[in-house]
Amino acid sequence: MERFQVRTDLALEARESFEEDDVEIRGVSIDESYDEERDIRVTKVCIETENGAKAMGKPVGTYITLEAPGLSEPDEGYHREVSEKLAEYLRELLGTEEEKSVLVVGLGNRDVTPDALGPETVGNLLITRHVVREYGKVALGKEKVHLVSGIVPGVMAQTGMETFEIIKGIIEETGPDVVVAIDALAARSSKRLNRTIQISDAGIYPGSGVGNHRNSLTQESLGIPIVAIGVPTVVDAATIIYDATGDRNAISPNLNTMFVTPKDIDETVKRLSFTISEALNIALA
Repeated sequence: MERFQVRTDLALEARESFEEDDVEIRGVSIDESYDEERDIRVTKVCIETENGAKAMGKPVGTYITLEAPGLSEPDEGYHREVSEKLAEYLRELLGTEEEKSVLVVGLGNRDVTPDALGPETVGNLLITRHVVREYGKVALGKEKVHLVSGIVPGVMAQTGMETFEIIKGIIEETGPDVVVAIDALAARSSKRLNRTIQISDAGIYPGSGVGNHRNSLTQESLGIPIVAIGVPTVVDAATIIYDATGDRNAISPNLNTMFVTPKDIDETVKRLSFTISEALNIALA
């Protein structure tokens, strides 16, 4: 049977689709670890060559995926543990050994709950750039301080501007060292909805999860490194039908534009946004 093409923003799932067919991909390496105490599985997918990028349908870069089943539950202690684990990998990708000026971008539409992850996360961040610029490091009582600024650019239907245009203008005006972009993603498997966090240094394509292809936010396009953080909050309806029936013919063409999200997505997004903001606050402390 021809490979069923499904939409996923997770490099882990793209890699799994080849494992099902027992196919190895040249230029792609994978490393897995499991924190039994915290019940967090970490998978690092490194796409090292253009051949690997073409096969995977993802840009060259490092993709780190944290799978934490308890993320969908209102357990503050567990969410804190996930934040601490996520902060470890954020420090690695951001290179926080030296002071950095970090622009955090909350992508998405605050008025559409499954797409509100980015705006909600920025709302919970500890913003420091204005304090340090006004009063100096002494105001925070630290010798090393990362300058953190944040922006929620909205979506083009609200602003009339591409997200890229807004972010590029802010970078030219404020001169950050690195951008952190947070966005909601689409998953291949419903079991990963709201239970998985992916971070990557390969950039991000706003709206790609639901088929809206906007200008990319990458190091090449922005001129500075970018770290992307995403959580799958929706799954393609066609994928659910295919998983249940195994029959491509059962999938109506009308399903290609339909996405499914859990009924408690409003509370879940609030928890997840706080978990990610806490990870950033820890990593940039």
